[in-house]
Amino acid sequence: MDTETKFAGLEVGYDIPALPGMSADEIQTPCLILDLDALEANIRKMGDYAKAHGMAHRAHGKMHKSVDVLRLQQELGGAIGVCCQKVSEAEVFVRAGVKDVLVSNQVRDPAKIERLARLPLHGGRVIVCVDDVANVADLSQAAQRNGTVLDCFIEIDCGAGRCGVTTTPAVLEIARAIAGAPSLRFTGIQAYQGAMQHIDSYEERKAKLDAAIAQVRDAVEALKAEGLEPQIVSGGGTGSYYFESNSGLYNELQCGSYAFMDADYGRIHDKDGKRIDKGEWQNALFILTSVMSHAKPDKAICDAGLKAQSVDSGLPFIYGRDDVKYIKCSDEHGVIEDANGVLKINEKLKLVPGHCDPTCNVHDWYVGVRNGVVETVWPVSARGKAY
Repeated sequence: MDTETKFAGLEVGYDIPALPGMSADEIQTPCLILDLDALEANIRKMGDYAKAHGMAHRAHGKMHKSVDVLRLQQELGGAIGVCCQKVSEAEVFVRAGVKDVLVSNQVRDPAKIERLARLPLHGGRVIVCVDDVANVADLSQAAQRNGTVLDCFIEIDCGAGRCGVTTTPAVLEIARAIAGAPSLRFTGIQAYQGAMQHIDSYEERKAKLDAAIAQVRDAVEALKAEGLEPQIVSGGGTGSYYFESNSGLYNELQCGSYAFMDADYGRIHDKDGKRIDKGEWQNALFILTSVMSHAKPDKAICDAGLKAQSVDSGLPFIYGRDDVKYIKCSDEHGVIEDANGVLKINEKLKLVPGHCDPTCNVHDWYVGVRNGVVETVWPVSARGKAY
């Protein structure tokens, strides 16, 4: 589809923040922009790492909720498919032709199970997580009704304290039930240690992962002893992927935020004690905002407030500036400390959001920029798909 057809009828400033070919100075704010050079470099780097360590990489779609970003991760980084958290989110990627989708969550509602069971009709593999033997019969019956097969991961709670079973006997019980259920396949283990991803200290993160790996290893050995060896042991995030990939146990990563790199992840340290946004990964996602008021001499007001971002993991920082600081926000306004009055009305600033996942979910579009020009505009394809 050519650009003119793709964006026909969309008005800049009402429907969409920019169109390809525009100068970056013309982008309407607040909106999400992507530094395409940085994004592509991050994606290639993770792809090269996974390949060098014999790991599959299943990119996490809940982070960007974008079919276009996922395709880039597949084309440049060799991602085998996508992780999603909800059935409706997964359906967006399946309908777009993605052939290997993991719902890295439990699906219990009957209507959602029915939708899940229909997804393989689009072609390709659909995997779902299970942490309760009672869920197995419901999944099996729905798959049989729809003439499909669902692959299943058993989720192990290896430290996050949310979903997942905590004992090897529970893993074995569910694996036996899945293996004996029509239209289901026991495919692997979901073992993502989410609670430690944002711990600043590399050594503290490693200690958490060492405990998780030992727990998962016990379960895998017990499954092997029963002839139920998992094909896939999946997990690993931006704060831990180097631990899982060197474990000799995991064979699939689920990293997401590495591609965009938000402020909260950027604060954690690598093995040398260096922030990971100062060398390991580049900031590629920004909220572009404009100064709209400077009535107070020591503060500027910008147009990116709470409705343009999530601040659950802290406030954004202003990229490339140490003379001004984003200090608080309300619904429509961001307050910027500007002690020397250096900012001008309509001056544009790039904010690195505290938490990229929920920030992306409040926007409709990504504006991809290279060399000061809008190169592409991508929809946030699965925005609001929370069912």
